[in-house]
Amino acid sequence: MIDHVGFAVGDAERSRLFYQAALAPLGITLLRTVTPDQTEAGGTVHGFGRDGKAFFWVGDNEAVGEGTHIAFAVQNRGEVDAFHAVAIQAGGRDNGAPGLRPRYAPDYYAAFVFDPDGNNIEAVCRGAA
Repeated sequence: MIDHVGFAVGDAERSRLFYQAALAPLGITLLRTVTPDQTEAGGTVHGFGRDGKAFFWVGDNEAVGEGTHIAFAVQNRGEVDAFHAVAIQAGGRDNGAPGLRPRYAPDYYAAFVFDPDGNNIEAVCRGAA
């Protein structure tokens, strides 16, 4: 299952205004804004979703075309670890070893790899085990 998707935009504020309007008829609203001091790469990131879960993210913290990101939800931390190991072995490039990311959520356990084309692929377990 896909946990969330994100991509880079040229202007986070312009995109926020656009997506707030365009997604409103779908019941998708702005749930979170991450400011430059809260991101690893700087820039502003906006998270849209519903029912309290942001699943669509746009931000100007990366270059357009280089900020494509998809996260797969997995059942346990062992699957995150296996994903990272196998993805690296298959030719991916490390973009964040398996581990807790408490800045996202207390039990956010994830690993990140760049695929052969530079897309940021993530496996995430949001549970305590």
